[in-house]
Amino acid sequence: MSTLHRSHRTVYRPSRWPRRILTAVAAVAAAAFLVPILWLVASALRTSNETFASSAPLSWWVLVPRDPTLDNFRRLIETGFLRNVGNSVLVAGLTVIAGLAICAMAAFALAVIDFPGRRLVFGLVVVSFLVPFEATAIPLSTTFREWNLDNTITGLVLPGIGNGLAVFMLRQFFLGIPAEIREAARVDGAGWWRTFWQLYLPLSYPALIGAGLILFLFQWQAYLWPILTTSDPARDVAAVSLARTFGAFTNDYGLTFAEAVIVSILPAGVLLLLQRYFIASVAATGGKE
Repeated sequence: MSTLHRSHRTVYRPSRWPRRILTAVAAVAAAAFLVPILWLVASALRTSNETFASSAPLSWWVLVPRDPTLDNFRRLIETGFLRNVGNSVLVAGLTVIAGLAICAMAAFALAVIDFPGRRLVFGLVVVSFLVPFEATAIPLSTTFREWNLDNTITGLVLPGIGNGLAVFMLRQFFLGIPAEIREAARVDGAGWWRTFWQLYLPLSYPALIGAGLILFLFQWQAYLWPILTTSDPARDVAAVSLARTFGAFTNDYGLTFAEAVIVSILPAGVLLLLQRYFIASVAATGGKE
């Protein structure tokens, strides 16, 4: 009886080896993604002549500069690249502010207000972010030029504020908010604007941050639209300014890698700080009609 009793108390413990193997595979994959970043940073700390000097034969010196220097980053001030980075920050910031206001109101109307043709409008919103922006960029730039919006911050900001994917994400999140909250507010005499401003927005910080990241990344990595609408180098954004460092016959690789580090580190820092909110917003947007 005692042996039988002890057998019933035995707890099954799964093997830890599968978890260890998966952890090891994840570590190797992370290292593989990290190597190009290390090479980028190391190349930014080399002179242009030393950029590819350690590539053959291949060794650890590819990822570790022998004589690191900050001259490439000092030259960013002389070339005006930091001014172009400021243009990107300004354009992306204004796009996030104006885009969140417009996209949140549109999402609220599509999720809460029952108006004729709501499903049709929502279908058009979905189609809008399935169509590549490049398909409409050239005729849209012609229109902006006729409106005298070329070489302006307004012309750079406007195409990014109505983002269909951001509207879709916010609308799905709003659908997950219990209808009883809205009905109680309506009973208390709250209008649509008060319901949106005082109830839905305070409950939607993760979704707003996720949508803001979408708007920010859309503008930060934009290249085709800025190059179509700006001809003044003082109005260039960082991505266009980086592309202009490539000459027809000679390239200053040290300067190019330094600019690439600046262009990459800012969005990477934003994503690292806000990734948990973005993941939460994505997790809360599925499975709602």
